[in-house]
Amino acid sequence: MLDFRRSNLFSDAERVAFELAEAMTVTPQAVTDDLYARLREVYSEEQMVEMAAVIALENFRSRFNRCFGVEPNGFYGKLGELLESAGL
Repeated sequence: MLDFRRSNLFSDAERVAFELAEAMTVTPQAVTDDLYARLREVYSEEQMVEMAAVIALENFRSRFNRCFGVEPNGFYGKLGELLESAGL
Protein backbone atom coordinates (compact mmCIF):
# COMPACT_ATOMS: atom_id res chain seq x y z
CA MET A 1 0.00 0.00 0.00
CA LEU A 2 1.27 3.44 -0.87
CA ASP A 3 2.15 5.49 2.22
CA PHE A 4 2.09 9.13 1.18
CA ARG A 5 3.68 10.22 4.46
CA ARG A 6 6.90 8.31 3.77
CA SER A 7 6.93 8.25 -0.03
CA ASN A 8 9.55 10.27 -1.84
CA LEU A 9 7.12 10.66 -4.75
CA PHE A 10 5.38 13.64 -3.13
CA SER A 11 6.42 17.10 -1.99
CA ASP A 12 5.68 18.37 1.51
CA ALA A 13 2.85 20.47 0.07
CA GLU A 14 1.32 17.41 -1.59
CA ARG A 15 1.65 15.37 1.60
CA VAL A 16 -0.23 17.94 3.68
CA ALA A 17 -2.94 18.09 0.97
CA PHE A 18 -3.30 14.29 1.19
CA GLU A 19 -3.47 14.66 4.96
CA LEU A 20 -6.35 17.11 4.55
CA ALA A 21 -8.17 14.66 2.26
CA GLU A 22 -7.69 11.90 4.79
CA ALA A 23 -8.82 14.08 7.70
CA MET A 24 -11.93 15.22 5.81
CA THR A 25 -12.82 11.65 4.81
CA VAL A 26 -12.87 9.96 8.21
CA THR A 27 -16.02 10.12 10.30
CA PRO A 28 -16.09 12.31 12.28
CA GLN A 29 -13.83 14.68 10.41
CA ALA A 30 -10.42 15.19 11.98
CA VAL A 31 -9.18 18.51 10.60
CA THR A 32 -7.18 19.84 13.53
CA ASP A 33 -5.86 23.34 14.19
CA ASP A 34 -2.35 21.95 13.65
CA LEU A 35 -3.24 20.56 10.23
CA TYR A 36 -4.92 23.84 9.29
CA ALA A 37 -1.79 25.77 10.34
CA ARG A 38 0.45 23.49 8.26
CA LEU A 39 -1.84 23.93 5.26
CA ARG A 40 -1.65 27.73 5.69
CA GLU A 41 2.16 27.51 5.42
CA VAL A 42 1.97 26.29 1.82
CA TYR A 43 -1.47 27.19 0.48
CA SER A 44 -3.44 30.42 0.17
CA GLU A 45 -6.94 30.71 1.59
CA GLU A 46 -8.35 30.43 -1.94
CA GLN A 47 -6.35 27.26 -2.64
CA MET A 48 -7.49 25.71 0.63
CA VAL A 49 -11.14 26.47 -0.13
CA GLU A 50 -10.82 24.91 -3.57
CA MET A 51 -9.03 21.85 -2.17
CA ALA A 52 -11.66 21.35 0.53
CA ALA A 53 -14.46 21.73 -2.04
CA VAL A 54 -12.95 19.08 -4.33
CA ILE A 55 -12.37 16.69 -1.41
CA ALA A 56 -15.91 17.22 -0.15
CA LEU A 57 -17.34 16.65 -3.64
CA GLU A 58 -15.37 13.41 -4.03
CA ASN A 59 -16.54 12.22 -0.62
CA PHE A 60 -20.13 13.03 -1.59
CA ARG A 61 -19.79 11.18 -4.91
CA SER A 62 -18.16 8.18 -3.29
CA ARG A 63 -20.78 7.83 -0.56
CA PHE A 64 -23.63 8.41 -3.00
CA ASN A 65 -22.29 5.70 -5.32
CA ARG A 66 -21.94 3.22 -2.47
CA CYS A 67 -25.54 3.82 -1.44
CA PHE A 68 -26.77 2.86 -4.90
CA GLY A 69 -24.17 0.20 -5.66
CA VAL A 70 -22.51 2.13 -8.47
CA GLU A 71 -19.45 0.14 -9.51
CA PRO A 72 -16.03 1.63 -10.37
CA ASN A 73 -16.14 0.27 -13.95
CA GLY A 74 -12.83 -1.52 -13.59
CA PHE A 75 -10.72 1.52 -12.72
CA TYR A 76 -9.63 0.23 -9.32
CA GLY A 77 -8.64 -3.11 -10.85
CA LYS A 78 -5.75 -1.34 -12.57
CA LEU A 79 -4.42 0.25 -9.39
CA GLY A 80 -2.23 -2.75 -8.62
CA GLU A 81 -0.68 -2.60 -12.08
CA LEU A 82 0.00 1.12 -11.76
CA LEU A 83 1.63 0.74 -8.35
CA GLU A 84 3.71 -2.18 -9.57
CA SER A 85 4.91 -0.28 -12.63
CA ALA A 86 5.90 2.61 -10.33
CA GLY A 87 7.93 0.16 -8.22
CA LEU A 88 5.64 0.47 -5.20
